[in-house]
This record gives sequence, C-alpha cells and structure tokens, in this order.
Amino acid sequence: YIISSGTKEMIEGTSIAKEFKSIFASSFKYDHEGVPEWPALAINYTTKTQYLFRINKGIENAWDNTNINKFTPLADRSIPFENMIYIGDGETDVPAMKMLNYQGGTSIGVYPPNTKGAKKKAQKLLENDRANYIAKADYSENSEIDKIVKGILDQISSKASIQQYTK
Repeated sequence: YIISSGTKEMIEGTSIAKEFKSIFASSFKYDHEGVPEWPALAINYTTKTQYLFRINKGIENAWDNTNINKFTPLADRSIPFENMIYIGDGETDVPAMKMLNYQGGTSIGVYPPNTKGAKKKAQKLLENDRANYIAKADYSENSEIDKIVKGILDQISSKASIQQYTK
C-alpha cells in the first residue's frame, strides 16, 4: 500500500505503482475531456492515520465511513498493525508513524543522504519515539533500508510461524 499526500495520478504513473495493492493519495475530479476541475480527495498528516485503519480493517476505498468507524474485533481485521511497516520521508508522516508504533507496528524514517541536516532531523524521530528506525532514502539492494525492511519481515514471519503454538 501507499499512503501519500502527493498526487495519486503522479504515483500511478511510476514504474513501481503496479507493485502496490492500493494507492491512497490526493486526487482530482476530471471533466469529460480529462482536465482536472477540482480536488476530489486531499490526504494530509492527520488523514494518513485513517488510511492505516482502513488497511487494518480491509477497507479498500476512501469513502466508506460506516465500516471505518464500526468496531471490528482484532481477530477480524485484515492486516494487523503488528504486520505493518510504515516508511515515512517527511513531517506529514510523523502522526502515522507514531500511531503505528503505538499499535505495535514498525515505522522507518528515511532521509535524503546528501541533504545537510537531514540525518539529524531523522535522528530526532528516533529520540522522540516517532520512528523505530532511520535510514538513508536509498532503496537499492543491500542498502540500509533494504536490510532493515528484510529484518522486520523476518521477525514478522518468525512470529507468525510460532503463533500456532500459543493460546
């Protein structure tokens, strides 16, 4: 899944968009000629947390306000928070990262490696319990973020494989 305050149409135009089940991002209403008329959906720092709950409950749209607010037992939720990894690259990600940490998930703050002060700013996310990890925004094989994500996935997999032996 992608949750972004960026423009959905731009994200959908990337080569990796097809790798994601759903993209929750800001979008426009278009006229009959395909010209944007009006913002149809705006995603901001507070609504990102709502989309984590939508993913958690298996709600694959932005308009179902009944089921998002309905109580759903943890056992009936599609994707447990503990199995989520949130990668954030900006201030609009901080509330979602903090909420996911609180719910037992994992958040990773990424920063541009060649930007002055970026690592220090990311370090504050760790110090303030906003992120569990930080890494350079380098998504290549064997990069910091690659190793962190694969390690977290190994933990999630290990926990799931022994879950059957508990109550």
